[in-house]
Amino acid sequence: MITAAVRDRALALGPGDLPAYLYDLDALRVHAAAVRAALPAGTELYYAAKANPEPEILAALAPYTDGCEVSSGGELAHVAAAVPGRPLAFGGPGKTPDEIAAALRLGIRRFHVESLYEIDVLSALAAGSGTSAGVLLRCNVPVPGGLPAGAALAMGGRPVPFGIDPADADTAVRMLTDGSRPRLEFLGVHAHLASGLDAGPQLALAEAIAEWSAALAARHGAVLREVNTGGGMAVDYTRPGELFDWTAYGRGLARLAARHPGTVLRIEPGRALTAYCGWYATEVLDVKLSHGEAFAVVRGGTHHLRTPAAKGHDQPCTVLPAGHWPHPWPRPPAAAGPVTVAGQLCTPKDVLARAVPAPDGLRAGDRVVFAMAGAYAWNISHHDFLMHPRPGFHFLGGGTSG
Repeated sequence: MITAAVRDRALALGPGDLPAYLYDLDALRVHAAAVRAALPAGTELYYAAKANPEPEILAALAPYTDGCEVSSGGELAHVAAAVPGRPLAFGGPGKTPDEIAAALRLGIRRFHVESLYEIDVLSALAAGSGTSAGVLLRCNVPVPGGLPAGAALAMGGRPVPFGIDPADADTAVRMLTDGSRPRLEFLGVHAHLASGLDAGPQLALAEAIAEWSAALAARHGAVLREVNTGGGMAVDYTRPGELFDWTAYGRGLARLAARHPGTVLRIEPGRALTAYCGWYATEVLDVKLSHGEAFAVVRGGTHHLRTPAAKGHDQPCTVLPAGHWPHPWPRPPAAAGPVTVAGQLCTPKDVLARAVPAPDGLRAGDRVVFAMAGAYAWNISHHDFLMHPRPGFHFLGGGTSG
């Protein structure tokens, strides 16, 4: 659960240096290389930068990915500056004309278009700037029988604000292929329908997306150059040792690619690439009993690591006992047995983990290191609530910043 490099750094940091995010870039590289090796030749791997856009993370992933997917003008500018020259795909709902124009100026030539209106906006801006753009239609692809059971989030297959309705898909293809918008080129279909799925259900969705996309293109005599089946590979916070079966998924993608020669399959995971490389390390400030339940209050909290509050789970963690007590006042008694670990915020929702085992007791001064904090953690948190200090950031195996 915790690498040696992270353990050593968590114990070496002083109280004033905590909380801190610790990213093991070597562990990230090993994981990304394994994912890349599991995918069949010709399948493209894009990283969904929204999961964690830290420049050091982006740089570490670059050798193992084919590009990045960005979902706002801010992400676009940030990623383009952090890893210059990387291929980027611009997705996300509600793109503003200014964002689209900025993307065209940056040379972005792959847009995941969300509506018929967005086709017209992109067409006009491309014509006005004298540039061209490739379009993948983000479609809310129908799924026979509905989405697979177990999806953590549904972004398609039912009424949602994402993508083009299936009833409008033929109109969208005609708009791109009838010659009326010469600056735009139809590349294919993008469909990110669900997240939190294991390899089998993910493959079933990929197959449904590819078959539907092929039929859509065939109706118009259009070449289907690309199909992007999105991300959403399962990351189970309750079983941190169980990873998505990339080997089985890769074999399934190889079979799917063989049925669609000439079409590039692309996936764009985020969380499943980076979640396991990040830890949030902090210090126990106080321990107490409340109506018979043991609580440990730590520096920081869900304003730094919002993931457990957002997803309604207990963040997996490791307790690192601190034998030395440097203060002149008495150390509080240890909290024995299962302990609820809470942060410093004035809300009962500021809970990072419940029922944390502490057979030897949890004491003030001990370190608690929360695993699986490499995605949708700091970047989705409400940083300024109560105006506590921000955490430090340490990138192990690739430089350190605070």
